[in-house]
Amino acid sequence: YLDGLLLRLDAGDGWCGVFWQRDPDGMRACHEGREVPPWDVVEALLQDLAARYDTGVVAQEAERARALHAAAVTAYDARPGGREALADRLDVMLREQRYAAERQAALGRALASAATRQEADALRLDLAWSRDDHERATARCAELRARMARLDRRDPGPVPFTAADATGQPLPAGAGTAAAADWFVSAGPVAAVPSATRPTVTTPAPTDPTPTPAAPAPRSVTPAPATTPPAPPTPAKRKRRRGGARFAGAVDDTDAPTVVPPPVAAPVPAPALSPEAPRTPRGARFAGAVQDVEVVRDVDSARPAETVDAVAERQVTDAVDRLARLRAEGRTGEAHVLLVELARWPAARFPLLAARLHQAGLGADWVTLLWEAASLPAERLVAAADALVAAGRGADGEQILRQGVARPAEEIAAAVRDLHAGGRHREVGALLGAYVRVRAPEEAARCAAPDPSLLVPLLLQAARGVSDERHWDLLHALRVAGLAT
Repeated sequence: YLDGLLLRLDAGDGWCGVFWQRDPDGMRACHEGREVPPWDVVEALLQDLAARYDTGVVAQEAERARALHAAAVTAYDARPGGREALADRLDVMLREQRYAAERQAALGRALASAATRQEADALRLDLAWSRDDHERATARCAELRARMARLDRRDPGPVPFTAADATGQPLPAGAGTAAAADWFVSAGPVAAVPSATRPTVTTPAPTDPTPTPAAPAPRSVTPAPATTPPAPPTPAKRKRRRGGARFAGAVDDTDAPTVVPPPVAAPVPAPALSPEAPRTPRGARFAGAVQDVEVVRDVDSARPAETVDAVAERQVTDAVDRLARLRAEGRTGEAHVLLVELARWPAARFPLLAARLHQAGLGADWVTLLWEAASLPAERLVAAADALVAAGRGADGEQILRQGVARPAEEIAAAVRDLHAGGRHREVGALLGAYVRVRAPEEAARCAAPDPSLLVPLLLQAARGVSDERHWDLLHALRVAGLAT
């Protein structure tokens, strides 16, 4: 189908021309059937088709293309190792999402101290695109989780996914969809793939179908509904190439028409949460962020596990209300401080926090909270993952473990030794299972160095639980390191 679609388009014009110039290798891989293009790319190619043919015919074509794309993605994900590949790409997109959130905060601070109107206007434009980056990454994370969940259910049907932006409002059908390929990867910010719909243009639409770029382009574009297809930009010379391989349509330090994303409805302000024994967050990124901010009491790691009772539910609701108010007022730094505190709440509250945050349209903040929780001590990290899995949030439970084991080998070894000494054998298995699953065998082997007699058998047992291949790879790495015979 893609071959036929490309034959009807001009490879040197429109979005098709942009894709072929920016990433010929990626387009060729899709043309030859080795990869499935993201739906954003297919949708943009259909936009080119609409510019050449009757719009009504193209609308019917889009329905067929969507069904074929869903079937192709389903078949692609069903290949051996498909779920692991999706998990790896989810990790990448989560990093992209976090980068966008941190950039929003930095741009907000810069805007507050802008010296001239010109500087402020430029910062506002960058901030608008940074918000688009964040919303796009959020939608793609949701889509990847849906595909992973479908594989877990062993459902042969198409991907049951409806994207939602960072405010909880549904995106257009197919928005944020992408296939299992390097289209997801980027060296820093979210890789942009032009969509069939673009943010609202602030200047009058040009009559020339290939307008001259006028302002720096964003690193990502969140699809938004449009009544008429916009004209594709003229491909511009790049200042540098992406570090990844296949980035057809990825915008990187190039030029494009000046645009501003459409405004989204902000959450309704809610009453503030009364603080209990404020605790100062650590890290350079929080410098000055705790001024005039109410934070939630930290929870002692030695405190017995609690069930979610009426008091806990009320505290969760109050915290989410406060977070919504901070977001509505643009107080990004204070919102991040609050998320750091929430990440240290008892594990039993995590499923309820997830539910309340998503109900409030704060799904992006739930992802950030998981990132912060990944730095918890090993015992509490596993407890949080267990609570999420028990509540039916298996993807979140796996995610927090994968992020949590992204620590130096020495720290993992120390955590395992402490858990083993305390008789926490199940926690040891969960931690090492995640560790050997996501780390290279050579890295996992270094974890055994502090105490080979204890750690080598535990690592090999965990690797055997992943696959025979992983077990043999780790055993070989241990032998090369002189830690096993």
